[in-house]
Amino acid sequence: MKILVTGTAGFIGSHVAQRLLARGDEVVGIDNLNDYYDVALKKARLARLLDDSRYAHVAADLADRDAMEAAFARHRPQRVVNLAAQAGVRYAAENPHVYVSSNVTGFLHVLEGCRHHGVEHLVYASTSSVYGANRAMPFSEHRAAEHPLTLYAASKKANEMMAHSYAHLYGLPCTGLRFFTVYGPWGRPDMALFLFTRAILAGEPIKVFNHGRHKRSFTYIDDIVEGLMRALDHVPAKDADWDALRPDPASSGVAPYRLYNIGNEEMVELLRYIEVLETCLGRKAQMQMLPLQAGDVPDTEADVSDLIAQVGYRPQVTVEEGVARFVDWYREYYRV
Repeated sequence: MKILVTGTAGFIGSHVAQRLLARGDEVVGIDNLNDYYDVALKKARLARLLDDSRYAHVAADLADRDAMEAAFARHRPQRVVNLAAQAGVRYAAENPHVYVSSNVTGFLHVLEGCRHHGVEHLVYASTSSVYGANRAMPFSEHRAAEHPLTLYAASKKANEMMAHSYAHLYGLPCTGLRFFTVYGPWGRPDMALFLFTRAILAGEPIKVFNHGRHKRSFTYIDDIVEGLMRALDHVPAKDADWDALRPDPASSGVAPYRLYNIGNEEMVELLRYIEVLETCLGRKAQMQMLPLQAGDVPDTEADVSDLIAQVGYRPQVTVEEGVARFVDWYREYYRV
């Protein structure tokens, strides 16, 4: 198939594009290479794709309506994976407008491209952050998530609602994936594992929020990609009418629409995560203990039973294995 992937210079997007190419698909990648973090790292990710003749790159911003319309009209993808977004829960305090521009306006342009060019299936990135103030764990897609604590989370919740409206109005099959703390080689420099590794190797202290007591469903990148690929190949269908409608946040009945958690079912405490990293690096961390940051939640735990039931998703990589692989990549890439 020909598949359009947005954010192919990004962490998850570059891995997904590689996997699609490896199985024989054509990939049209879109990325604007913004400077939210190290552009050299983004270019290095992209370089791994550009040598493949089945990869075509479009340098564009999702918020550029004309560029997006042109990309869809020229390439006419059969399916779309939308991973481009302004990420990060704290950056919104400095630059809130970019979240709406990229994550809301940009997503509208993706939906419009899918609508007008007969796309068979749209898979898009959401986030576990949408659960916000919800304290019922494990987090389930079948419970309401109406109280996001950050603008980033609010923008991704908006994506979920926008996708449902297009699924209902235009019959566009849409699948949203709520990612849980993704890590691994070629990761984002603004995330904890990257920040901790850099600081420990430099002999600098690391900031440990909530005194390291919060827990996360840390999920290795290969497990995320495997689940995404399976979801991409599993196109949702409308399965009810108005008379049979039973409202459920995870599905619709009146629209070809589904939401799934995608993550590791095992929660790991941050202090344990740091301990594993120390072992892999062969160095102890100097920890600066701090309170929980505004916008952060104490714990995240993924209920992935729906994704298991529908596509056979099963995370395989333990934190010990995944952190070791990241450290090996980091040492090689940065020559340290």
